[in-house]
Amino acid sequence: MTLTELKYIVAVAREKHFGHAAEACFVAQPTLSVAIKKLEDELGVTIFERGGTEISVTPLGSQIVAQAERVLEQTAAIKEIAKQNKDPLAGPLRLGVIYTIAPYLLPPLVKTMIETVPQMPLVLQENFTAKLIESLRQGELDAAIMALPFADQGLMVQALYDEPFVVALPKHHAWANRNAIDAQQLKTETMLLLGNGHCFRDQVLEVCPEMARFSTSGDGIARTFEGSSLETIRHMVASGIGITVLPQASVPDMQSKDGMLRYVPFSSPGPSRRVVIAWRKSFTRGAAIEAVRQAVLSCALHGVTMLNEAETAEA
Repeated sequence: MTLTELKYIVAVAREKHFGHAAEACFVAQPTLSVAIKKLEDELGVTIFERGGTEISVTPLGSQIVAQAERVLEQTAAIKEIAKQNKDPLAGPLRLGVIYTIAPYLLPPLVKTMIETVPQMPLVLQENFTAKLIESLRQGELDAAIMALPFADQGLMVQALYDEPFVVALPKHHAWANRNAIDAQQLKTETMLLLGNGHCFRDQVLEVCPEMARFSTSGDGIARTFEGSSLETIRHMVASGIGITVLPQASVPDMQSKDGMLRYVPFSSPGPSRRVVIAWRKSFTRGAAIEAVRQAVLSCALHGVTMLNEAETAEA
């Protein structure tokens, strides 16, 4: 039994597909398949049920995969312990960021990190919240910047900032010159949402639950469309298909009248999200996490409220 084989079975359990798991592990599919079969033969058990378009994990296999995840996490912890007598700010930090935060936070964050801790370059990954948490648990990431809520999975979590939501409208929309919009009014509009998997989609659905019903009746949302990214949705709004809700950091200028869009805040108290940084409890480079936190707090993000030391401890 090898750590590589354990990594392979965890990947297959996550992807439910041998080919996709092989891609995630950067190996050829036959290599991964042979290694997993060798492990099953060594243990005398069947970990995965083959057949059909999706691989399933056997009940006993689920226990083995769970234990493999713990072994991989402890292995990563051993490596971190070996580094604890060295400079915690020396060497790369593997940082994950969710899709709806990365394009707006990373430009100022990377610039600040280069200026303050050039000896600690960031190895960056954009992904969905669930994927980032899985990568944290497996030791593939050191930290991740995400939005609450999520199942913390035993992770350490510290708040960074609170970010309000705003409504984006085509410039000729009847609401374009309003000072504020009540969330309940959205149910009469054609709405544009991110696709499944984005936590921001779920947060927007909390603002206006009627969107989830795709109803055409008078008491529900008029119609919804989906986009693959906030920028794609922004272009769709500009074309006049409908309106959307955006995190305010994605809006460069709330007062701009030059483009195809208009941005209007929600009536107080408006919806918002809390952005946090999360890391494994076994991660020993605490100074590295603090360096990233301080760098985030120094970033000038549009409309967000950076949190002080006492407030960040409440996440």
